[in-house]
Amino acid sequence: MSALDTPPILTLTEVTKVYHARQGLFGRAGDPVIALDRFSMSVQPGEIYGLVGESGSGKTTVSRLIVGLEKPDGGRIDFSGASIIGLGGTQRKAFTRAVQLIFQDPYQSLNAHFSVFDTVCEPLVIHGLGNSSERLTKVCQTLQVAGLQPPESFLNRYPHQLSGGQRQRVAIARAMVLEPDFLIADEPTSMLDASISFQIFQLLHRLRKTFSVTMLFITHSLAAARHLCDRVGVIYRGRLVEEGTATETILGPRHPYTKALLEAHPRFGNHDPKPLSTLREEERPVPDASHCAFYPRCRMALDAVCDRQAPTLRQLEPGHRVACFRFE
Repeated sequence: MSALDTPPILTLTEVTKVYHARQGLFGRAGDPVIALDRFSMSVQPGEIYGLVGESGSGKTTVSRLIVGLEKPDGGRIDFSGASIIGLGGTQRKAFTRAVQLIFQDPYQSLNAHFSVFDTVCEPLVIHGLGNSSERLTKVCQTLQVAGLQPPESFLNRYPHQLSGGQRQRVAIARAMVLEPDFLIADEPTSMLDASISFQIFQLLHRLRKTFSVTMLFITHSLAAARHLCDRVGVIYRGRLVEEGTATETILGPRHPYTKALLEAHPRFGNHDPKPLSTLREEERPVPDASHCAFYPRCRMALDAVCDRQAPTLRQLEPGHRVACFRFE
């Protein structure tokens, strides 16, 4: 049985999330923003699934809905075969132990008034795990796994006494101290330089092997996704437009948006950048009727097709799906 034949640990089915702007000073509210539009994806046990897209594509909304920081306006989210929307009481507590989130910004995700020990120990206190001695041992073990060595030298430090990379390692240790089944990493290296980012990628790989943890890795970088992930889903304006193995999707992209992301990736020594072959220099007017979300920007769009209906994901090869009329 292949990995894709096993039941997924996480499934989002037709999930919609709309943000409504507050009423302005002159009594007029802005237009609603559709962050997710009937978005569907699944993550298999033990894999690292990469969700890739530009800023504003809906990636972080996905993570916030999964952990329950926000509620969807429609659709279903299942974890280990059961719905997790609206959990409360003991079910909610059990879920938060099984699913942890690493936030994007280590400067804001850590409490400035908490020492490293207090920060990493807090989840153990909340869940009532261990006595004082056992918690100290567990915190030190987790800090060491996170690459903060010797761990005893970090216990009494505060966030302002740490570098950006060290702060993110503390945030990772806080997420892993409960040994969760599922870890969401929301652009965990976007605030770090390249060398530290590579170290964090290596750490996430080690965590997968050490704890057998499944991961959702959210990023805007296809290069990072190729290095770290088993499968990749490309999201554009709240919809999944391409999905496949990291190698297939990044080395052989099919959707024009995926190609545009790759073409936009900086290349050292390229002093004469060429215009992106899949993007129009000027966007088309947005059609009034249902249409492909990428139509206004797509140079490859089919007239009288892409401006009249939205494509659905279709399988090209086993495990590789694309939402584009050019492949129908």
